[in-house]
Formats: sequence, structure tokens, C-alpha cells
Amino acid sequence: MKFDAIIIGSGQAGNPLAFKLAAKGKKVALIEKEHLGGTCLNVGCTPTKTYVASARRMFDALNGEVLGVSIPKGTTLNLGKVKQRKDELIKKSVDGMADGIEKNKHITLIKGIAKFTDTHTVDVNGEELSAEHIFINVGARPFIPEGLKGVNYLTNQSILELEHLPEHLIIIGGSYIGLEFGQMFRRFGSKVTIIEKSDRIISSEDEDVSMEIQRVMEREGVEFRSNATCIGAREEKDGQLLVSVTCEKGAPEILGSHVLVAVGRTPNTDLLQLETAGIKTDERGYIQVTDRLETNVGGVYALGDCNGKGAFTHTAYNDFEIINANLFEQGSRKVSDRILTYGLFVDPPLGRAGITLKEAKDQNLDILVGYRDMKRIARAKEKGETDGFIRVIVDKKTEKILGATVLGVGGDEIISSILNVMYGGLSYTVIRDGVFPHPTVSELIPTLLESLEPG
Repeated sequence: MKFDAIIIGSGQAGNPLAFKLAAKGKKVALIEKEHLGGTCLNVGCTPTKTYVASARRMFDALNGEVLGVSIPKGTTLNLGKVKQRKDELIKKSVDGMADGIEKNKHITLIKGIAKFTDTHTVDVNGEELSAEHIFINVGARPFIPEGLKGVNYLTNQSILELEHLPEHLIIIGGSYIGLEFGQMFRRFGSKVTIIEKSDRIISSEDEDVSMEIQRVMEREGVEFRSNATCIGAREEKDGQLLVSVTCEKGAPEILGSHVLVAVGRTPNTDLLQLETAGIKTDERGYIQVTDRLETNVGGVYALGDCNGKGAFTHTAYNDFEIINANLFEQGSRKVSDRILTYGLFVDPPLGRAGITLKEAKDQNLDILVGYRDMKRIARAKEKGETDGFIRVIVDKKTEKILGATVLGVGGDEIISSILNVMYGGLSYTVIRDGVFPHPTVSELIPTLLESLEPG
């Protein structure tokens, strides 16, 4: 079967690309092995943020006293209903997507695993498909350490299928996924222990960010075990799971009802038989691409998590935008044009853009730093949410913003206002001299930029 384009994977890059190509009259084969819509829609952003919302309602119900709201005791969580709401949200989106594909005469949806048989041909379910352009958007899956294989563990996908609350959830991995699930399930009512092999959680962040998030979560009852080496786990006769760890402090073993593995992800490229097509990957399995997302094989591109250029929905969608602009709109967009940005959706949320303070110092950059503690921001105090801080890093010579951290109420949204200035290549004085609405958290960004200090 011959097509104008083959898209392997219907995630946040592959799906919009299919419709864009179809709108141009191209004959498109869209291959999907599991979930139409990919990780974000089915087992990532959409479901986890519905759970985060439920966890926040639970937190509010149990912590109204500080704001003068007395709520009778007895608040409980129905995990089955939380799951049902999540499933309904996903189904609505997937059904809409499936309907759009079915009605589009230019798109052929094929369920199955694609395997390359040569540079521009793939085999799916014993049938060969070929095209001038092939776009790989196969995403990634949870990485499972050897010591945990064979154990009845949970992943970010399977934990979303639980209908009964874990009594004691042990989370192996103190990074973004582990922290989000840790806080939400603690708020739901589970006992939660997070095990991290490094000396602190989310070690890629500045140390004060890690410490502040851990402090907040410990206050809510989450337990942490850092400097731990996860040796393995075994199932006891009563169904409990015993996790073996080596730590400087604490017992060498932790007993829990459920174990969530959240130590990282690995690309699904091993399913594609890339070696048959001569497509190069790095030592971790990520497909090597140019700044325009083309592999070493002409006409074959890799988008989303599998190219190692970003592990976020927004970077996957930007990959689609780069492909669309360069192939069909005479553009010249590049991966290197984008500024690193992401959020950590614990409460308070973390919004990040550009480099960290540590990275700036490691690079011996001549910088100015603005800092504001949330405890000094009126709107945060009025909301009763004063955990966290805002930090902005400025290049002393160019006056451009190099990085920003907004850890606090609204941080996941506020970071975009700083990111806009960064993309504009503007001096920090543009936002420093701006007038912002009162009372907001954002209005204090100009204030902190008025008192920059050497970093």
C-alpha cells in the first residue's frame, strides 16, 4: 500500500500532523498500537490533572479552618468516582478524535505495531506500507529497574486504573511523576513514602526548590527516604510488598500495600526495527535527529518523546509545528529556537523557564538575580498560600532574562508571562516598568526586578 505519508503514533505530534497533511490532500496512514491520542490524553496530562483537581478539593475540605471555614469531619474520597470522571473526560476526547479520523477520507487509521522493512517501508500486521515521508511519534514508556521486574508494581498508567485507595503507597523515584502522585494520593488518604536514590528530590532543580517542595509535602504527611539505592522488592504472603533499600538513615526495608515505579522513561523505538532502515539512535534508544527533526535517513522524521529533544506534551506539539512550517509553509523553524519550559503540578505548582541558578553559576555567567518570597506577596497571603518563591535570572550585559522559577500559587500559569518576554528577546526592564493588575501574584514580578543583585 502506497501513501504520501506514514505517521507512526497518534500522540500530540502525530495526530495534528495527520489532519494537517490530510487538509493538503495528502494520503495518510496513521498507525497506532494502543491508545488513540497517545500518552498525554490517555495516561498522562489529562488523567493526572483530573486527579490533581480531586486531590485539591480533598485538601480544601480538610483545611478550611485556617480561612475561617468550619467543615464537619468525615470527608472521604471515592476513588471509583474519581476514576470514572477521568475516564469520561478521556473518552469524550478520544471519541471526538476517532470520529474526525473516520470522517476524513484522506486518513487511514491502522491499529498495530509498525516495523521498518527498509528506509521508506513498514510492516503492520503482515501488510507492507510505503511512503516518501515517514514520521515517527512512538513516545516512551516507564523504565523498570531489574530489581523490580516480576513484582506486582504500578506505573503511571496502571495506578490510574485503581478503584480502591492504597493503604500505603511506596513510590520509587522522587522526580516529577513520583511527586505528583505522592501528593495526590496522600491527600486522598493513603500513607505515602517516596524513595529517592539521590541526596534530594528533583535534583535537576535548584536545591532550594527541592527543599521547599519536600518541606510542603512532609507537612502534609508524605515521608521521604533519600540517598537510597533500590535493591528490589518482593511480595509477602499477605499480598503486602516489601521494598529493600539501602539508606544512611531508616530501616533497610519498607512494607507497603502498593508500589509505584517512577524512575524515568524509555523510548518505544525498540519496537520499530530501526536497524533495518539504518536509522540511528543514541545509547539510550532515542532517535538522533537534526535541528529540523530529520533522521539520518532522508524523508524520515522523529517527533515527540522518542527523539530525546523534550519529554513534554508542549515540546511534542512544537515538533509538529516545526515539521509543518518547514515542509509545507517555507519556514525555517528549529528545535534550538525553543526555550526550555515546564511545570511540576504539585501544590503549590512549579513553573520553570530557561536555566536554573545553578546552571548559570556553573557556566560562570555574569548575572543579576531577583527574588521574592511568597510570604511577602499580599495576594498569596490573602489566599492563605504562602509557600514558595519567585526567582528571575538576568544577563547583566544584555539585560535579557535567562531563566525564571515561580514556585507558588499560580506558578504554572505565571511563568508564561515571563516566557513571553524571553521569546521576545526583550530587556527585563520591559516587564519591570510594566503596570500589572492588583491584587495579583504577578504584580510582584516588576517589584523583584527593581532590586536585582549580583548572582
